[in-house]
Amino acid sequence: MSGLKSKKRVISIEIDEMPSSKKKSVSLNKKEVHIEIDRLTNSIVNAISGDVFDTEFRKVSKKEIKKNDWFFNWHLELKSGKSEVYKMTIKDNEDIIQGLISLVIDDKFVLVNLVESAKFNQGKKKIYEGVGGNLFAFACMRSFEIGFDGFTAFEAKTALINHYEKTLGAQLVRGQRMFIEYKAAHDLTSRYFKNK
Repeated sequence: MSGLKSKKRVISIEIDEMPSSKKKSVSLNKKEVHIEIDRLTNSIVNAISGDVFDTEFRKVSKKEIKKNDWFFNWHLELKSGKSEVYKMTIKDNEDIIQGLISLVIDDKFVLVNLVESAKFNQGKKKIYEGVGGNLFAFACMRSFEIGFDGFTAFEAKTALINHYEKTLGAQLVRGQRMFIEYKAAHDLTSRYFKNK
C-alpha cells in the first residue's frame, strides 16, 4: 500500500436497484448497494456521547443473524455460497452486530454485493455513526489483502452517486456502477485500520 501511484482498471459489474419502500426481508437475483455514509470517522462513534469504539470483522454464520433485524435477506446471501459475508462488531463485543457486508472476489477487484448497517445505526436516532464508511473501508482492505490494490466496485442508487463520490472518493464507471480506486481505497483503509 505504500506509494500513492494512480492505478486504473476497467471494472464491469451488473447489479440492479432494490426498492427502498419494502419493509420486510427481501432478496433479488441482482443486488444494489444502498447505505448512508453519515460521516467518515476513525472507527465508529457513539452518536450521543462521542465515544469512539474500535471494530472487528469476522465471517458471520446464519445462526448469528436474526432475519427480522435486517432489511435484506442475509440468510439467502449466506446460502448462495458465492460471497464472503462478514459481520462488523465493536472490539471485544462480537455478539452485537453493527453492520454486515457481502463481498464477491472477482478476478481484478472486490465487489460489494450487499451491505447494511444494523437498524439501530440508521436514521436520526442511530446509536453509532461511521458504520457505512467502516464497512466500505473493510472491503477496500480485503482488496489490498488479495492483491487487487484496493480496487472495490459496487452499484449505487442513482440518488446516492454524488454522495458516494464525495464521501468515499468513488468514481462513476457507467450507469450506476462505481468503483473505489487505489488512492481513495488507501485513504479509507488508513483512516479506519491504522494498525493493519
